[in-house]
Amino acid sequence: MEPIFPMEPESSVTIPGGEGWVAQIKWDGVRVLTYSDDERVRLFNRKKNERTMHYPEITNVQSYCKQSSVILDGEVISLGENGKPAFHEVMKRDGIRRLDRVKLVAESVPIVYMIFDVLYLNGNWLNTRPFRERNNILSEIITPNDHIQLVPSVCEAGALFHAIKEQGMEGIVMKRNDSPYVIGKKKDYWVKVKNYRDIIAVIGGFTLRHNIVSAILLGLYDEKGKLQYVGHTGTGKMTDQEWRELAELLKPMVIREHPFAKKPERHGDYYWVRPEMTVKVKFAEWTEGGAMRQPSIEGFIQISPHECRLIRG
Repeated sequence: MEPIFPMEPESSVTIPGGEGWVAQIKWDGVRVLTYSDDERVRLFNRKKNERTMHYPEITNVQSYCKQSSVILDGEVISLGENGKPAFHEVMKRDGIRRLDRVKLVAESVPIVYMIFDVLYLNGNWLNTRPFRERNNILSEIITPNDHIQLVPSVCEAGALFHAIKEQGMEGIVMKRNDSPYVIGKKKDYWVKVKNYRDIIAVIGGFTLRHNIVSAILLGLYDEKGKLQYVGHTGTGKMTDQEWRELAELLKPMVIREHPFAKKPERHGDYYWVRPEMTVKVKFAEWTEGGAMRQPSIEGFIQISPHECRLIRG
């Protein structure tokens, strides 16, 4: 089975009205598709990067799926100390580069695979069938366990979104019951409504305190390919040790000139770096000056910096 690019939801600031829609929780995790046939099981993320070795809890498909020939779509999450999905935690698993450490890290960072779609079953593609039908098939073939769960669908979208806001979770995804799964496309058959905003930004500089990173300066590329400064943050879910490790990663990347289209103001103790590292940042809103309000670090992601585009909304 060749990996595919998954379907993605469009963004919306309002919940769609009318009949024919269901709501699901938008999990703050890592998108993972499971490809299983009679020969082997392989896992790939939304960029088609393999993650089979990273999540051994998922690879024994026969322990939770009644069919061996299947393609499943879902989100791998890890719960933080407050019992809510924590992107920073799951990235401790997804970001592993030395695969001999997977077993050790798995003991301290357990994961759950939240399955929400099935695209292929026993030699037949299901992507053109309506979501309602695919969802029913999922409930018939998947048996949940400690590491495998089905994402429930509810009709009361407003109530679900209210509960999400109360818990400080990411948001919801609205899905049309009659919608196909459009491989590799972003379609308004699925609509995500977020409780807060997030972006993946490029690190263009940093500050130090006692030889530990105290803040990072962030940028996004505009339509002309220039890196625009969008703010800085020293808050998030990182530990002191992780800040120290970040300092060791950034120091070899230091350059003399700033990488931004315009030099950021009020950063006298900065160190500029090559714009190579990318980070997921949660924030409240854009300010009138074009910066993020109340940004905080969610976790580090390895993508091309030029995919970090300046699209405010």
